[in-house]
Amino acid sequence: MAGRLNLNSRNSSKPPSSNRFGNGGNGDKGGTGKKPGGQPGRIGTTLEKIDNPDVIKPLTVDRSLLPPGDYTVVGFDSRQVFDIDIRRVVIEYQAEILENQQGQRFTAPFPASVTKAVQYGNGVKAQSVYLSQYQLIPYNRVQEHFQEQLDLPISEGSIFTYNQQAYELLEQFEQKLIVKLLHTRVIHADETGININGKNRWLHCVSSPLWTLYYAHEKRGLEAMASLPLLTLFSGILVHDHWKPYFKLICQHALCNAHHLRELAFAHEEEGQAWAKLMIDLLESILDEVYSQGGMLPEDQAVRYREQYRAILTQAELECPPPPEPEGQDRKKRGRIKRSKSRNLLERLRNFEQETLRFMTDEEVSFTNNQGENDIRMTKLHQKISGCFRSMEGAKIFCRVRSYLSTCRKNDVSATDALTMLFEGRLPDFIL
Repeated sequence: MAGRLNLNSRNSSKPPSSNRFGNGGNGDKGGTGKKPGGQPGRIGTTLEKIDNPDVIKPLTVDRSLLPPGDYTVVGFDSRQVFDIDIRRVVIEYQAEILENQQGQRFTAPFPASVTKAVQYGNGVKAQSVYLSQYQLIPYNRVQEHFQEQLDLPISEGSIFTYNQQAYELLEQFEQKLIVKLLHTRVIHADETGININGKNRWLHCVSSPLWTLYYAHEKRGLEAMASLPLLTLFSGILVHDHWKPYFKLICQHALCNAHHLRELAFAHEEEGQAWAKLMIDLLESILDEVYSQGGMLPEDQAVRYREQYRAILTQAELECPPPPEPEGQDRKKRGRIKRSKSRNLLERLRNFEQETLRFMTDEEVSFTNNQGENDIRMTKLHQKISGCFRSMEGAKIFCRVRSYLSTCRKNDVSATDALTMLFEGRLPDFIL
């Protein structure tokens, strides 16, 4: 019980928001000593005048207030106010009708996307999906925005329909995205629990610095990984947090050392393991050295670090031995003997040395799985705002649309431009 009470974001996987007051009410910011706002050296942005303002409003001098005399205009002083004009735009297409002498009529064709007497345009659809899927605003508040700001009475059903249309339009994109990830040498994987209509389900994320793929599934393990033609075919290096089903894949592995550092901190502080502090210092020293040498270490230096790594684990075996073998009737009990957190961590570091230290000698492998964890963070924010998904269909829509928007952002295409292109029937060049 005491161990659970002492868990926080520094020695476990708990988020900073769960820290108790004594650990800094603002999570990791609590002990930095930095003032709020921009820090010294930060490059900020300044509003500057533009050469082509949209509206010019001349201001004249009230000459009745001036002393008598002749005055000549010699120039002007200017100030600019940047503002926004939120308004609806109604476009009416008037198709010309011609009639010949025989009474036959010929009507000019309407654009292919204009199918009804009155309908919403692609701009409305793009904005609706942007608000609900990118900004994560609940449907009723998106509806309120359109009604109050633009005098557009869009129903929640229409908002869902637009999201569904985006999902269908992105089928080709998702297929191409899977191929891109399949041919990426190093990718990251993570998963988080989601609530779908009161049932616990799983949202999975596979990503890299350029690509992000989300998908929802009822399961967390290998069955979920096999639901898309990606992880079970991937032969590169997969970075993850030691979720055991990942080791059933054919690829190589690299483990998240941020998780190791947190577990080592707990072993040292809560279970009194001296070797754990030595391992923390060693891993951090290796990371500093990797940074200073441009991303990877020469083989001779890596060998020396491996020797130090093994020496610490040898000491750990003395300090944290395995539990004694059961005697008498207890020997008949099946299953693995229960181990302490420290012992489990020790065995993992020993059995997965290569996966733990792969970052030393491969410049594409990072020290942590932060790429995967950062990419999945926004999906957790959705849970905080909305509480749950109403259906698996809604979760799948969210995953595919967010995959598209996250990938576009990584490739310098804004969410607004990405959705505008989508509803115009185009995909960004980078995926093609």
